[in-house]
Amino acid sequence: MHSLPYAANCSMLFTEEPLLARPAAAAAAGFDAVEFWWPWPDQPVPHDRQVDEFVEAIRASGVRLTGLNFFAGDLAGADCGVLSIPERAHQFRDNVEVTVGIGEQLGVRAFNALFGNRVDGASPAEQDELGLEMLTLAASAAGSIGATVLLEPVSGPKPYPIRTADDVARILDRVVLEGNARVGFLCDLFHLANNGDDLDSAITRHADRIAHVQIADWPGRGEPGSGELDLDRQLTAIQATGFDGHVALEYKPTGTTEDSLAWLSRARRSATSNSAQTGSH
Repeated sequence: MHSLPYAANCSMLFTEEPLLARPAAAAAAGFDAVEFWWPWPDQPVPHDRQVDEFVEAIRASGVRLTGLNFFAGDLAGADCGVLSIPERAHQFRDNVEVTVGIGEQLGVRAFNALFGNRVDGASPAEQDELGLEMLTLAASAAGSIGATVLLEPVSGPKPYPIRTADDVARILDRVVLEGNARVGFLCDLFHLANNGDDLDSAITRHADRIAHVQIADWPGRGEPGSGELDLDRQLTAIQATGFDGHVALEYKPTGTTEDSLAWLSRARRSATSNSAQTGSH
């Protein structure tokens, strides 16, 4: 059994509560780490008051914010990132300073940059060049606070071009060639499985690039145990590569969030108690 700590993705879990109440709900459920998608999907640059309220909600709850998305548009709608879309890349550029600023206040070390869908009016090569420029910009800003920019594969019907671990590696290698190594692979096991990628092979081939991990079972994107993935074995393999970060629970709960957590004992929801419990293994 792996001993990696868990974090609750509060954009998919604890949605029974208003957004600013979710960190406290996660803490009450036993978690000491959370992550969020960009909290304001219609605002690349929110008002200072909104940022302050979000930061205070995290601090007051006592949890650690381990991951935060850059602005990516309306993920529940047509959007799936904006940084490679010519007419919208300025939204990403404007957002970088705000996102990294939140990260600096809260000690965030991982920022997810969703690449952007293919669009009419721009060739894939043009979009990839723009994406490379924006990722390099973001990685430079994140690097200034010792953080890393993440790139992840995404599944589903949207025309999102980053589908496999190899797709991620191809883009990351280009960013590194531009002179910025503050980028990493967000290894989302659900999306990889949903796209038909070989999870074992992806973990083995790209172990040195894994900087963050997210899980949901497949098919269905529900909690572990609701589908067919052997998530404990796969997480054990990831830990064996040297990864020691949090595993983010980014799934669609069956029933309430608390009901969906029956598979995970309360003791294992906290990094401190988890390490104490599994330290002898």
